[in-house]
Amino acid sequence: SDVKMNVCALVLALVLAVCAARSPYQAVLQHSRIRGRQQGPNVCAMQQIIGSDKKYFTNCKQWYHRKICGKPTMTTYECCPGYERIPGEKGCPAALPLMNIYNTLGGVGATTTQLYSDRAKLRDEIEGPGSFTFFAPSDKAWAALPTEILDALVSNVNIELLNALHYHMVNRRLTSEELRHGSSFASMYQGFHVHIHHYSNGVVTVNCGRLIKPDQHATNGIVHVVDRVITAISNNVQTLIDVEDDLETLRTAIAAAGLTTMLENEGQYTIFAPTNEAFEKIPPETLNRILADPVALRDLLNYHILKQMQCAESIVSGTPMETLQGTTLEVGCDGDQMTLNGKAIITKKDQLGTNGVVHYINELLIPDSAKTLLELAEGSSVATATRLFVEAGLSPHLTGSEALTMLAPLDDAFRGNTRLTFGLQGSGLTPPLKLMANHILKEQMSSKSLYHGQELETVGGLKLRVFVYRNNLCIENACIAAHDKTGRFGSMFTVDTPTPPCSKGVRHKQTSCLLSLLVGAIQTAGMTELLNQQGALTFFAPTNDAFNALPKAELNKLMRESKPSVKRRDSSRGTCRPKHSFCRDGAAELLEGNISFTSVLFRRGATKSRSGWLVLFSS
Repeated sequence: SDVKMNVCALVLALVLAVCAARSPYQAVLQHSRIRGRQQGPNVCAMQQIIGSDKKYFTNCKQWYHRKICGKPTMTTYECCPGYERIPGEKGCPAALPLMNIYNTLGGVGATTTQLYSDRAKLRDEIEGPGSFTFFAPSDKAWAALPTEILDALVSNVNIELLNALHYHMVNRRLTSEELRHGSSFASMYQGFHVHIHHYSNGVVTVNCGRLIKPDQHATNGIVHVVDRVITAISNNVQTLIDVEDDLETLRTAIAAAGLTTMLENEGQYTIFAPTNEAFEKIPPETLNRILADPVALRDLLNYHILKQMQCAESIVSGTPMETLQGTTLEVGCDGDQMTLNGKAIITKKDQLGTNGVVHYINELLIPDSAKTLLELAEGSSVATATRLFVEAGLSPHLTGSEALTMLAPLDDAFRGNTRLTFGLQGSGLTPPLKLMANHILKEQMSSKSLYHGQELETVGGLKLRVFVYRNNLCIENACIAAHDKTGRFGSMFTVDTPTPPCSKGVRHKQTSCLLSLLVGAIQTAGMTELLNQQGALTFFAPTNDAFNALPKAELNKLMRESKPSVKRRDSSRGTCRPKHSFCRDGAAELLEGNISFTSVLFRRGATKSRSGWLVLFSS
């Protein structure tokens, strides 16, 4: 019971902490406090990526996953912001003494910033009266600067270095609570703004640099330690694209789609910018088709633009994010690499503009809405059906601008069915062209618009029926197995099995042999007329093997009034005797126009006719 009480107390504390938090950062800080309280007062538990010095205050989900950017983490315990340890005491019982900003820099891991402040004659300003916010680069942030940039700064301390440090300062005190998502503040360098993003996972960034030690209070302001040296921003994202030679093709496409003005105006965009190389990877015919189609081109480009600004440091796990095109991309990370839809295709991160951020990618992302039907099928688990469509000569339908819907059976539906996948040509059954043409509907549809009893016309001339069940939506015997894919002109329904055409006068020796004894029994019982009527029936149809499995005496008794035309299976040869009419025409003759027996080649199971279901069983 004590354990249960402790668990309940922890859950209650977490709920109260989150409710009391005034910002996402405060929420993860409170969670870290609760996780660390067994170590003593004012101790925060942090998640550190193993093999790295990167640490995070985390939420409950990340705590239990024990992973950040797909990498395992370990728990470290540190004094929460504003507190310090006392030798011999548990936890962090003492509040840090308040000092001016200059002295505070030395105590929070920003000694290089402190040193450069001294060199640039900034010390007097940040030791004196005032109320400042200092986004102070950590020591490792300065060390990570390219040598030529760092040399240029420190060789001109009175101008370049001083300007760089002033850009990290705002002439007022701003706590993490006041650093709201999407806000910007005029810096102390010529009024150039710093850009703040405060994400729902508790990460706070300034110019895409992550605040790793926020809210370090001082007598004359506040220090937020940041993981990079930030630079002044003056260009919008369109200008960033205009001046980059590696984005020339993208620049041309944006102009052709009429998106230039949007990217010049105010906003909070994230652009995954395909490089020239990314465009070159696309087959020329596909690329030329999209570039010549204003609707497809606009969808293509909008699929590369998020509705919100997303810096790389804000990503700690895969998250679906909505694009301007209307669908989502999964933006994630794998260690230090940023990923899109699980692929590490981002080559340059965090190119910041006044109205958004640009990340370079080396692979073009083509949304379904810009694809032909054939391209939709090629990107799905319907490779066998795709091959059959092409072999049947239906590519013009699937690559043109007709409004169509394709019924594409899953690859699993063809497994173990070599006669279907390799032997249709010349089989005497439905030719591939007719078979596959009856898997293309004459209009573009959504599965959400289908209703029970609806008839759908195929390009092959047949009408297929819709059946709505409690847990299934089926077109004849093919049930929809995945979400619709909607292309530029057509839609694709992924189905669990091929749909057999309901054609009249079907003749097939193998099928008739399979049911010849049943056919005779039906005629003897006088049920032919019943099965020829329109209606909704389910027929459990015993095969010849099922009849022959009966004891001979019982079978003779069952069939003793059968007409002479009903012939039994020749067990010695395993085939029907060709001289008998039912061996030649069989059940297809009996149920002409009502039941399609071609489905026997698709699967031994249920096939639907115009008057109902035929279910085959062999025992």
